[in-house]
Amino acid sequence: MEKEMSYGSDYKIIPATSIGSGVGIQVLPDLFSYTIQIVNICFVGNPDNGEFVLVDAGMTGSADEIIEAAEERFGEGCRPIAIILTHGHFDHVGAIIELVNHWQVPVYAHEIELPYLVGQKSYPEPDPSVEGGMVAKMSPLFPNEPINLGNHVEKLPPDGSVPHLPGFRWIHTPGHTPGHVSFFRDEDRALIAGDAFINVKQDSLYKVITQEEEVNGPPRYFTTDWRAAWDSVKKLAELNPSTAITGHGAPLAGEALTSGLERLVNNFDSLAIPDYGKYVDGNIH
Repeated sequence: MEKEMSYGSDYKIIPATSIGSGVGIQVLPDLFSYTIQIVNICFVGNPDNGEFVLVDAGMTGSADEIIEAAEERFGEGCRPIAIILTHGHFDHVGAIIELVNHWQVPVYAHEIELPYLVGQKSYPEPDPSVEGGMVAKMSPLFPNEPINLGNHVEKLPPDGSVPHLPGFRWIHTPGHTPGHVSFFRDEDRALIAGDAFINVKQDSLYKVITQEEEVNGPPRYFTTDWRAAWDSVKKLAELNPSTAITGHGAPLAGEALTSGLERLVNNFDSLAIPDYGKYVDGNIH
Protein backbone atom coordinates (compact mmCIF):
# COMPACT_ATOMS: atom_id res chain seq x y z
CA MET A 1 0.00 0.00 0.00
CA GLU A 2 1.34 3.40 -0.99
CA LYS A 3 2.39 5.49 2.00
CA GLU A 4 0.82 8.93 2.25
CA MET A 5 3.01 11.94 1.63
CA SER A 6 3.72 14.18 4.60
CA TYR A 7 5.45 17.37 5.63
CA GLY A 8 7.80 17.62 8.57
CA SER A 9 6.10 18.18 11.91
CA ASP A 10 7.62 21.68 12.08
CA TYR A 11 6.00 22.87 8.83
CA LYS A 12 3.75 25.87 9.32
CA ILE A 13 2.73 29.06 7.58
CA ILE A 14 5.47 31.68 7.89
CA PRO A 15 3.95 35.20 8.08
CA ALA A 16 6.65 36.87 5.98
CA THR A 17 6.05 38.65 2.71
CA SER A 18 7.46 41.25 0.32
CA ILE A 19 6.23 43.94 -2.04
CA GLY A 20 6.82 41.46 -4.87
CA SER A 21 4.42 38.84 -3.55
CA GLY A 22 1.82 37.87 -6.13
CA VAL A 23 3.73 39.47 -9.00
CA GLY A 24 4.60 37.51 -12.13
CA ILE A 25 7.32 38.54 -14.58
CA GLN A 26 7.76 37.14 -18.07
CA VAL A 27 11.52 36.88 -18.43
CA LEU A 28 11.44 35.13 -21.82
CA PRO A 29 8.47 33.90 -23.89
CA ASP A 30 8.70 30.52 -22.14
CA LEU A 31 10.14 31.59 -18.76
CA PHE A 32 7.84 33.14 -16.16
CA SER A 33 8.88 34.00 -12.62
CA TYR A 34 6.20 34.29 -9.94
CA THR A 35 6.76 35.44 -6.36
CA ILE A 36 5.12 33.63 -3.45
CA GLN A 37 5.62 35.84 -0.36
CA ILE A 38 9.45 35.94 -0.31
CA VAL A 39 10.40 33.20 -2.78
CA ASN A 40 10.16 32.69 -6.53
CA ILE A 41 8.74 29.78 -8.47
CA CYS A 42 9.23 29.43 -12.20
CA PHE A 43 6.92 28.26 -14.97
CA VAL A 44 8.86 26.94 -17.96
CA GLY A 45 6.81 26.51 -21.11
CA ASN A 46 5.06 28.46 -23.84
CA PRO A 47 1.48 29.49 -23.05
CA ASP A 48 0.58 28.95 -26.73
CA ASN A 49 0.74 25.17 -26.40
CA GLY A 50 -0.20 24.91 -22.73
CA GLU A 51 2.65 22.57 -21.82
CA PHE A 52 4.86 23.56 -18.92
CA VAL A 53 7.07 22.45 -16.06
CA LEU A 54 6.99 24.01 -12.60
CA VAL A 55 10.33 24.69 -10.95
CA ASP A 56 10.04 24.74 -7.13
CA ALA A 57 6.86 24.81 -5.09
CA GLY A 58 6.66 27.89 -2.92
CA MET A 59 5.69 28.40 0.70
CA THR A 60 3.42 26.46 3.03
CA GLY A 61 -0.21 27.15 2.22
CA SER A 62 0.44 28.56 -1.26
CA ALA A 63 -0.93 25.72 -3.42
CA ASP A 64 -4.14 27.51 -4.40
CA GLU A 65 -2.21 30.62 -5.41
CA ILE A 66 0.25 28.57 -7.50
CA ILE A 67 -2.60 26.73 -9.25
CA GLU A 68 -4.36 30.03 -9.94
CA ALA A 69 -1.16 31.58 -11.35
CA ALA A 70 -0.63 28.53 -13.56
CA GLU A 71 -4.20 28.65 -14.89
CA GLU A 72 -3.95 32.37 -15.55
CA ARG A 73 -0.90 31.73 -17.72
CA PHE A 74 -1.70 28.36 -19.31
CA GLY A 75 -5.47 28.08 -19.16
CA GLU A 76 -8.14 26.71 -16.88
CA GLY A 77 -7.60 23.12 -15.84
CA CYS A 78 -3.97 23.11 -16.96
CA ARG A 79 -1.37 21.03 -15.21
CA PRO A 80 2.41 20.79 -15.54
CA ILE A 81 4.16 17.79 -17.01
CA ALA A 82 6.35 17.66 -13.90
CA ILE A 83 7.62 19.59 -10.90
CA ILE A 84 11.38 19.96 -10.72
CA LEU A 85 13.14 21.12 -7.56
CA THR A 86 16.31 23.15 -7.19
CA HIS A 87 16.45 21.86 -3.59
CA GLY A 88 14.20 20.86 -0.73
CA HIS A 89 14.20 23.76 1.75
CA PHE A 90 10.79 24.63 3.20
CA ASP A 91 10.30 27.72 1.02
CA HIS A 92 10.86 25.71 -2.17
CA VAL A 93 8.65 22.70 -1.34
CA GLY A 94 6.01 24.32 0.87
CA ALA A 95 3.02 23.46 -1.32
CA ILE A 96 4.36 20.44 -3.15
CA ILE A 97 2.18 17.75 -1.58
CA GLU A 98 -1.04 19.61 -2.36
CA LEU A 99 0.22 20.28 -5.90
CA VAL A 100 1.16 16.63 -6.50
CA ASN A 101 -2.23 15.50 -5.19
CA HIS A 102 -4.04 18.05 -7.37
CA TRP A 103 -2.05 17.59 -10.57
CA GLN A 104 -0.87 13.96 -10.20
CA VAL A 105 2.56 14.69 -11.67
CA PRO A 106 6.06 13.40 -10.87
CA VAL A 107 8.70 15.36 -8.98
CA TYR A 108 12.41 15.40 -9.81
CA ALA A 109 15.42 16.40 -7.70
CA HIS A 110 19.12 15.65 -7.47
CA GLU A 111 19.94 12.23 -6.08
CA ILE A 112 21.86 13.74 -3.14
CA GLU A 113 18.79 15.79 -2.19
CA LEU A 114 16.43 12.82 -2.07
CA PRO A 115 16.98 11.87 1.62
CA TYR A 116 15.52 15.29 2.58
CA LEU A 117 12.51 14.61 0.36
CA VAL A 118 11.62 11.07 1.41
CA GLY A 119 11.67 11.54 5.18
CA GLN A 120 15.12 10.13 5.83
CA LYS A 121 17.21 13.15 6.80
CA SER A 122 16.67 16.62 8.28
CA TYR A 123 18.56 19.63 7.04
CA PRO A 124 20.99 21.18 9.52
CA GLU A 125 19.18 23.61 11.77
CA PRO A 126 19.17 27.24 10.60
CA ASP A 127 21.78 29.39 12.33
CA PRO A 128 20.38 32.46 14.14
CA SER A 129 23.89 33.34 15.34
CA VAL A 130 25.18 33.95 11.82
CA GLU A 131 26.24 37.47 10.87
CA GLY A 132 23.23 39.14 9.28
CA GLY A 133 19.96 40.93 9.85
CA MET A 134 16.60 40.20 11.39
CA VAL A 135 15.64 37.33 9.07
CA ALA A 136 18.70 35.43 10.25
CA LYS A 137 17.60 36.01 13.84
CA MET A 138 14.12 34.72 12.97
CA SER A 139 15.45 31.60 11.25
CA PRO A 140 14.78 29.19 14.17
CA LEU A 141 11.13 29.56 13.15
CA PHE A 142 11.89 28.06 9.74
CA PRO A 143 11.17 24.36 9.19
CA ASN A 144 14.13 22.06 8.59
CA GLU A 145 12.63 18.60 9.03
CA PRO A 146 12.34 16.43 5.91
CA ILE A 147 9.16 16.06 3.93
CA ASN A 148 8.19 12.64 2.61
CA LEU A 149 7.16 12.44 -1.04
CA GLY A 150 7.52 8.66 -1.09
CA ASN A 151 7.61 7.29 -4.61
CA HIS A 152 6.38 10.56 -6.12
CA VAL A 153 9.93 11.92 -6.35
CA GLU A 154 12.59 10.65 -8.75
CA LYS A 155 16.26 11.48 -9.21
CA LEU A 156 17.34 13.66 -12.10
CA PRO A 157 19.02 11.71 -14.92
CA PRO A 158 22.78 11.32 -14.39
CA ASP A 159 23.52 12.57 -17.91
CA GLY A 160 22.57 16.14 -16.96
CA SER A 161 19.38 16.27 -19.00
CA VAL A 162 16.23 17.72 -17.46
CA PRO A 163 13.04 15.66 -17.87
CA HIS A 164 10.48 17.39 -20.10
CA LEU A 165 12.76 20.43 -20.62
CA PRO A 166 14.69 19.79 -23.84
CA GLY A 167 17.57 22.21 -24.23
CA PHE A 168 18.07 22.63 -20.49
CA ARG A 169 20.69 20.81 -18.47
CA TRP A 170 20.96 20.57 -14.72
CA ILE A 171 24.14 21.72 -13.00
CA HIS A 172 25.07 20.53 -9.54
CA THR A 173 25.53 23.70 -7.48
CA PRO A 174 26.00 22.54 -3.86
CA GLY A 175 26.80 24.67 -0.85
CA HIS A 176 23.39 25.95 0.15
CA THR A 177 22.30 22.31 0.28
CA PRO A 178 24.24 19.19 -0.74
CA GLY A 179 22.04 18.38 -3.72
CA HIS A 180 21.19 21.89 -4.91
CA VAL A 181 20.91 22.21 -8.69
CA SER A 182 20.53 25.03 -11.19
CA PHE A 183 19.19 24.77 -14.74
CA PHE A 184 20.86 26.23 -17.83
CA ARG A 185 19.87 26.43 -21.49
CA ASP A 186 22.89 26.78 -23.75
CA GLU A 187 20.92 28.06 -26.74
CA ASP A 188 20.03 31.41 -25.15
CA ARG A 189 22.07 31.16 -21.92
CA ALA A 190 18.97 31.29 -19.72
CA LEU A 191 19.62 30.30 -16.12
CA ILE A 192 17.32 29.20 -13.30
CA ALA A 193 19.71 29.57 -10.38
CA GLY A 194 17.63 28.57 -7.36
CA ASP A 195 19.47 29.74 -4.26
CA ALA A 196 23.00 29.23 -5.62
CA PHE A 197 23.00 33.02 -5.81
CA ILE A 198 20.11 35.40 -5.25
CA ASN A 199 19.18 39.00 -6.05
CA VAL A 200 18.39 40.30 -2.57
CA LYS A 201 20.22 40.27 0.75
CA GLN A 202 18.03 37.55 2.22
CA ASP A 203 19.12 37.86 5.86
CA SER A 204 17.98 41.52 6.02
CA LEU A 205 14.28 41.88 6.84
CA TYR A 206 14.09 45.38 5.33
CA LYS A 207 15.66 44.26 2.06
CA VAL A 208 13.49 41.14 1.88
CA ILE A 209 10.34 43.22 2.36
CA THR A 210 11.38 45.92 -0.13
CA GLN A 211 13.09 43.45 -2.51
CA GLU A 212 16.03 45.81 -2.89
CA GLU A 213 18.10 44.30 -5.68
CA GLU A 214 21.58 43.06 -4.77
CA VAL A 215 23.34 40.07 -6.33
CA ASN A 216 24.48 38.04 -3.34
CA GLY A 217 25.31 34.56 -2.17
CA PRO A 218 22.79 32.05 -0.85
CA PRO A 219 20.78 32.78 2.31
CA ARG A 220 23.30 32.77 5.16
CA TYR A 221 21.22 31.15 7.89
CA PHE A 222 20.70 27.94 5.86
CA THR A 223 24.01 27.63 4.01
CA THR A 224 26.37 25.08 5.54
CA ASP A 225 29.23 24.72 3.04
CA TRP A 226 30.59 28.07 1.99
CA ARG A 227 33.54 26.70 0.05
CA ALA A 228 31.19 24.68 -2.16
CA ALA A 229 28.82 27.66 -2.44
CA TRP A 230 31.64 29.86 -3.78
CA ASP A 231 32.68 27.18 -6.27
CA SER A 232 29.06 26.91 -7.44
CA VAL A 233 28.81 30.64 -8.10
CA LYS A 234 32.07 30.51 -10.06
CA LYS A 235 30.67 27.62 -12.10
CA LEU A 236 27.51 29.57 -12.98
CA ALA A 237 29.41 32.78 -13.76
CA GLU A 238 31.61 30.89 -16.22
CA LEU A 239 28.47 30.05 -18.22
CA ASN A 240 28.00 33.79 -18.89
CA PRO A 241 24.21 33.65 -18.50
CA SER A 242 22.17 36.25 -20.37
CA THR A 243 19.16 36.03 -18.03
CA ALA A 244 18.69 34.54 -14.58
CA ILE A 245 15.73 33.72 -12.38
CA THR A 246 16.88 33.34 -8.79
CA GLY A 247 15.10 31.86 -5.81
CA HIS A 248 14.82 35.26 -4.14
CA GLY A 249 14.74 38.72 -5.66
CA ALA A 250 13.88 40.05 -9.11
CA PRO A 251 15.04 38.33 -12.32
CA LEU A 252 18.28 39.61 -13.84
CA ALA A 253 19.52 40.16 -17.38
CA GLY A 254 22.26 41.80 -19.38
CA GLU A 255 24.88 43.99 -17.77
CA ALA A 256 23.22 43.94 -14.34
CA LEU A 257 23.56 40.16 -14.28
CA THR A 258 27.07 40.03 -15.75
CA SER A 259 28.55 42.71 -13.52
CA GLY A 260 26.66 41.51 -10.46
CA LEU A 261 27.93 37.97 -10.87
CA GLU A 262 31.48 39.15 -11.55
CA ARG A 263 31.41 41.28 -8.41
CA LEU A 264 30.05 38.39 -6.38
CA VAL A 265 32.66 35.91 -7.65
CA ASN A 266 35.52 38.31 -7.01
CA ASN A 267 34.29 39.38 -3.58
CA PHE A 268 32.41 36.32 -2.37
CA ASP A 269 34.39 36.15 0.85
CA SER A 270 33.36 39.68 1.86
CA LEU A 271 29.90 39.91 0.23
CA ALA A 272 28.48 36.46 0.85
CA ILE A 273 30.42 34.58 3.51
CA PRO A 274 29.49 35.78 7.00
CA ASP A 275 32.22 36.84 9.40
CA TYR A 276 30.87 34.47 12.00
CA GLY A 277 28.35 31.66 12.40
CA LYS A 278 28.37 27.99 13.26
CA TYR A 279 28.73 26.90 9.63
CA VAL A 280 31.53 29.31 8.75
CA ASP A 281 34.99 27.86 8.18
CA GLY A 282 37.52 30.54 9.01
CA ASN A 283 39.96 29.04 6.52
CA ILE A 284 37.77 30.13 3.59
CA HIS A 285 38.67 33.81 3.94
